[in-house]
Amino acid sequence: EMGGDEKLALRAGLLHDIGKALTQDFDGNHVDLGAEICRKYNEHPVVINSIYAHHGYEEPTCIESAAVCTADVLSAARPGARREVLESFTKRVKELENIALSYDGVMKAYAINAGREIRLFIDANMVSDEELPLLTHKIAKEIEEKLQFPGEIKVNAIRETKFVEFAK
Repeated sequence: EMGGDEKLALRAGLLHDIGKALTQDFDGNHVDLGAEICRKYNEHPVVINSIYAHHGYEEPTCIESAAVCTADVLSAARPGARREVLESFTKRVKELENIALSYDGVMKAYAINAGREIRLFIDANMVSDEELPLLTHKIAKEIEEKLQFPGEIKVNAIRETKFVEFAK
């Protein structure tokens, strides 16, 4: 859609952080190491520009490099992408689950979709169909009051009653 070479953009996207694989064994930053290894193996200049451009060492010289830079920024911003962010994300997900589990009748609670939804499994013997909307509302309100989060969190409660009978 942007008019660039898709295969070259994919190659640049895959190789733009190749230097990270070398930083433990060689001195230097991952940008310079990646560019050096790509030059050694005669990689396309767009790949090398993408390596430098994604950390601002150079300006992107083409649409493929600009696409790699944009994708790199978007990838870094997703939940769990950075170690320190991962720790706070994990803590928030645990807090989310613990809030739900603190309510009578909630048997299990799982944060899913990167913490944007919490799925609750409700004990049908403790919570009736009539009580379920109020319980779900209370949990959502407590999450709003106790946690800080971007966007919204869907509170999805599942209450199941099974009846089994055998015909003989």
